[in-house]
Amino acid sequence: MGVSPPYLHDDTERGVSVTTEAAEDAVVCVLTVRGTWDAQLSFQVSVTLRRCFTEHPDGLIVDLSGLRDPHSESIPTWMTARAFAASLDPPVHLALCVPPELPLGCRLQGLGAGRFLPVYAKARQARVALAGRIPRDQGLSLTLRSEPEAPSLARNLVSDACLTWGLVHLLHPSRLVMSELVTNAVEHAGTDIRVTVGRRGAGLQLSVADDDPRLPGILPVSRPRPDLPLDERGRGLRTVDETAARWGAVPTETGKVVWATVVSVPR
Repeated sequence: MGVSPPYLHDDTERGVSVTTEAAEDAVVCVLTVRGTWDAQLSFQVSVTLRRCFTEHPDGLIVDLSGLRDPHSESIPTWMTARAFAASLDPPVHLALCVPPELPLGCRLQGLGAGRFLPVYAKARQARVALAGRIPRDQGLSLTLRSEPEAPSLARNLVSDACLTWGLVHLLHPSRLVMSELVTNAVEHAGTDIRVTVGRRGAGLQLSVADDDPRLPGILPVSRPRPDLPLDERGRGLRTVDETAARWGAVPTETGKVVWATVVSVPR
């Protein structure tokens, strides 16, 4: 499938790791921080948080169970992340996982931070809480079979969304991107496909889920074959890359989700 771009889940920086958990209509990132809080770890966390927010997931869980921060020096970082997450449109729902017996957990509770920044003792509790907070009615979804008609049906879903939300100016680029994503899924995955169109501020978030765990990548454009002068391979995701403001892929328990954000002016 070619060389993949640097997806979020590939982040392997020391002390910081990110995994993604994608349901049918929501993507939650889990950022895990381990080790002693110092200047280097603080920098790694800040860089990774920016990457997470660039992906604009529905939710973000920050697991600090393995963080050693006896003086609670990391608190400004988490409060800043909470404020930035809330400023996005739509907001990213953020929660911290800090065992109450840790000094950081006691300090957060003592500051009353929990009123503004949800803090949970276990990651499982944070997942359940976020699942109840993430809106489920902000998008249109459709399950399609891996058939030649799938791209057309997905394009029609995009049209419905653009007309419903008054985003007619995004209709053509969004239809193009969705068509390429679904065509790629039909060609390479061959499984049932779940397509979703949601709002992302002034733009649209398009996602295509399938049951193939292989992540996509941009193929080099091949030379036309002598017997097929108009044949050209590798344009699908290249078109997505040229049209969408951002795009990427995240693994799921059953396969993957490939997503793209389309805004008013292609980058």
